[in-house]
Amino acid sequence: MKIIGEKINGTRKTVAAAIAQRDAEFIQNLAKKQVEGGAHWLDVNAGTHPDREVDDLLWLIDLIQGVTDVPLSLDSANPAALTAAIGKVKKTPLINSISGEPDRLNNVLPIVAQYGCEVIALAMDDKGIPNDAAGRLAVVRKLFETTRTAGIPDEKVYVDALVMTIATNTDAGRATLDTIRAVRAEFPQAHVSLGLSNVSFGLPVRSLVNRTFLTLAIAAGMDTAIIDPNDRELKAALLATDLLLGQDKHCLNYTRAFRKGLLEPNKQPA
Repeated sequence: MKIIGEKINGTRKTVAAAIAQRDAEFIQNLAKKQVEGGAHWLDVNAGTHPDREVDDLLWLIDLIQGVTDVPLSLDSANPAALTAAIGKVKKTPLINSISGEPDRLNNVLPIVAQYGCEVIALAMDDKGIPNDAAGRLAVVRKLFETTRTAGIPDEKVYVDALVMTIATNTDAGRATLDTIRAVRAEFPQAHVSLGLSNVSFGLPVRSLVNRTFLTLAIAAGMDTAIIDPNDRELKAALLATDLLLGQDKHCLNYTRAFRKGLLEPNKQPA
């Protein structure tokens, strides 16, 4: 199970303020903590106006690469920003993302192909996000026709099965799980990812919903998630799920985490 650290995102108020104020220490601390938490990539989203995005994204990349060599997930649909960022990164990045929307596909996919990047592919098109697995799979099939034509191997594609909030549609979780299984069956070499926390918007005790859905999604075939790698209980659920599904050889990851004291929930003050 691979983790994309979600925290360096300019749509978050604290990160937006740090970008605007050029608070380097804040950004670098976010990067270091996520790497310490086990992130395999760090998502980098400037979240600013296109006129500023290139400068802001390059500033973020310089800061992050100053404290870690973990590869980056460049989170933008702006081809100018992506092209500039790829010229700055030290390791080939993951691109987040393409979709079935023609403008996004036509502008971003050539960059992915030119630089040999891995890419997240959203199961949506210009009509929006289909409500059921059959509709999302139809979009995914068209995406793979395009990525294969562009010479991108299936194993470099991370299909985002797209989870919507349960609070507004109680079938949302099931639709996503069905999509994961369908993608796994039809495109076995591809990866499946999720922006996991979307599922719990508007609900109380969001962490409980998130970690329960994480377990179900891994069992369905998800192998990558955009999460907070420092969410202690979520990480414990991830490790236990991998263990029970036979994906933790000799139980090493689980037992190492136990020895480090990472599996038990934080004790509440008396």
